[in-house]
Amino acid sequence: MSKQKAPTPLKTMIFNWAGHRFIRGFTLVELLVVIAIIALLMSILLPALGKVRKQAKDVLCETNLHQWGTIFAMYADDWDGNFMRGWTENNPDCGETKNTDYWMQALRPYYKDGDLRLCPMATKPGTEIGQGPYGGAAPDATFYAWGVFPEPDQCGEPSSRWPPSTACDYGSYGNNSYICNPPLSCKDIQGHPMSLCWRHTRVKGGAYIPLLGDEQWIDCWPHDTDMPPDYEGQPWQQLTPGNMMARVCINRHDGFVKWVFLDYSVQKLPLRCLWKQRWHRTFDINAGPTDAEFATWRTGWLSRFPPCK
Repeated sequence: MSKQKAPTPLKTMIFNWAGHRFIRGFTLVELLVVIAIIALLMSILLPALGKVRKQAKDVLCETNLHQWGTIFAMYADDWDGNFMRGWTENNPDCGETKNTDYWMQALRPYYKDGDLRLCPMATKPGTEIGQGPYGGAAPDATFYAWGVFPEPDQCGEPSSRWPPSTACDYGSYGNNSYICNPPLSCKDIQGHPMSLCWRHTRVKGGAYIPLLGDEQWIDCWPHDTDMPPDYEGQPWQQLTPGNMMARVCINRHDGFVKWVFLDYSVQKLPLRCLWKQRWHRTFDINAGPTDAEFATWRTGWLSRFPPCK
């Protein structure tokens, strides 16, 4: 009577199969299955990685603004609580304007890295895409920086293109231009009454007074009657020169912008709350657009974002 052959162990069968496949290679069907699995995994992982990168940029933006709060505080401490003079060009009552009067240069002794002027969500200056140095000219101005101002000046020299700036400067933050302390002889600054300015830190309600944050341009002079941009990402240069809120009302952080305030806190500010901040001393927080106007203004693009509470 013949002996019955013992069954091949499963482990041996697996090794034999793997060795066989290794020797003869994979079939086309097997390769396609592997590629499909890899593609599926990539489609799952890439959005998650993109979200992580965006969150990292959000955190870095807030870190930058905390540093700017410290910089403003150091400057004010060195000047008895007073802010920089501000840009008073073409106003003979204010005396001679210097390049060191504006925030970028006035604060330069307190910061070294020019990248600190950049929100990580907007790091490419307009000059790199052929849109010029003035910001707010790109097709979607939300994610482009202002600058650079190189020619015909040497880097570090006062810019002849835009005198308050310095050649080779760039950035995607801007300041609230009412934060300034011009000479008392000035009747106005950039056409705005001197009585509107926040000259120093000795004021109440600093948590509602913006200092510096996300902008399309170097500065802004918001009015309580300004209306939003006509559409999301609209360059401020397309709007009337007096509409300064358009420089700030940009969807850079999913319906929010980030600013450091006069109490040196950093806030993630809903776009529809921009009109509720104390940009200047007499800014009427009830004069801005209503919820109904946000919903119906031009394309109504702001209606999809949270209301201001």
